[in-house]
Amino acid sequence: MSEARNSQIPLSFDASPSPGDVPSRLPSPFAPGPPVRLARIAAEALQQRLQREHARWPELWQPGGGKMFGVLVVAAPHGQLRYLCAFSGMLGGAWTVDGFVPPLFDPDARAAYLPAGEAELAALGQRYAELTEQCAHLALQSQGREAELRLLEARRREVAHVRAERSRSLWRQLSAGFEVPNARGENRSMSELFAPRPPPGGAGDCAAPKLLACAYRHGWRPLALAEFWWGATPLGGGRQSGAYYPACDNKCGTVLPFMLEGLDVDPAPSRPAAPCEETTVLVLHEDAALLVVDKPQGLPSVPGRHSPARDSVLTRLQERFPDLSAARFVHALESEVSGLQVIARDTATQAALQRQLARGEAEHRHVAWVDGRTSHEQGHIDLPLRGTTSGELESLANPRHGKQALTDWRATENSESRTRLWLWPRTRHPMQLRIHAAHPLGLGLPIVGDMRFGVEDTRLMLHAEAVGFTHPTSGARLVFSSPAPF
Repeated sequence: MSEARNSQIPLSFDASPSPGDVPSRLPSPFAPGPPVRLARIAAEALQQRLQREHARWPELWQPGGGKMFGVLVVAAPHGQLRYLCAFSGMLGGAWTVDGFVPPLFDPDARAAYLPAGEAELAALGQRYAELTEQCAHLALQSQGREAELRLLEARRREVAHVRAERSRSLWRQLSAGFEVPNARGENRSMSELFAPRPPPGGAGDCAAPKLLACAYRHGWRPLALAEFWWGATPLGGGRQSGAYYPACDNKCGTVLPFMLEGLDVDPAPSRPAAPCEETTVLVLHEDAALLVVDKPQGLPSVPGRHSPARDSVLTRLQERFPDLSAARFVHALESEVSGLQVIARDTATQAALQRQLARGEAEHRHVAWVDGRTSHEQGHIDLPLRGTTSGELESLANPRHGKQALTDWRATENSESRTRLWLWPRTRHPMQLRIHAAHPLGLGLPIVGDMRFGVEDTRLMLHAEAVGFTHPTSGARLVFSSPAPF
């Protein structure tokens, strides 16, 4: 195999592929299953290189350190078949690595301003986490410290506002550095592709966009593409080293359709494409008794009775923790909700944590934006629910025959048309917080982005941001926080 060291030069095959291996048109990057033989030959050659150079990137095999790699077979101007290699994001702390195509932006220009911006965001994020933990501790204590809590909440809101503004400013600067081409010779900025919403973090940094951009830059015709995972399995499971995966949906689902314009490409399948890497389930704490995880938005907690293999928090975690079951989720969040949840690993731990919740000794605090202004600063909702999520909103509650459902809330911020709340579910019912927020006998204000009971937005603005409990075995008080992404 030719080990070309210039990332702009495509690599040669050891043996020329047969004409029958060349597909009549480019297979869809979103198609599930193994790639066509031509792409697979190139991918296996890259995998052999990665094996030979194992010691060069040891971080790939650290817990959670694996990443996506990709190859693109191209036809050079004189008809020779060559292939390009790429990785998702950075490799070994670098954007540009010998033998791999460069990113879609100028790394030198980014290096001039990004480190300082990232350091500032990290410091603000750390301060936000500290204030959130202090607020959580204070909220769990007895009455009499309301003034101190209000002061902490005000500081926390200010830090969150500053961090959000700085993050948006930095991302606008990053997005301006991307120029996305297609096969017609057209170019668009990342901001244009995702408008009116801002581009998600990492858009354009996946392997496939890098490969296509390099091919277009040099006039090489794309023939076959493959992307595979290499290295340690993600902490939340879901990917295996050497296995092939289709292009992701929430980033490449927007970028690649534009980049493929002008090529003869197989139509994309109707089924959803694979999730991007940032949908990893983060394991914040693990021991013999329980887990605390941070769930991404859009991923179900459990797969459901009729589709036990469906992608979910449970199925991903079972690759590392085969003893887990759906019944052990102390906090089973809905698919649209992000944030912290606790999972017991045995019956005794589950029962102990549920007792703490029932007695008010444990806390699971959510943050949400609701549409409208509240008439009070805080309150308590006692609205029995039928125990089902089917039917119209008004029918989901039954004050006479429903099951007890309790939610405490506190307003923490007001805008012209919305209110930011802390919500404490004191009981556990499907969609309890969404129903209590939207129902006329509750707040009467649907959560922003609740397509079921309100108006569609960028996402459901509901996030489980803090959890606190006493460890059933050690007796230690544990508190975890996860800043809301909105």
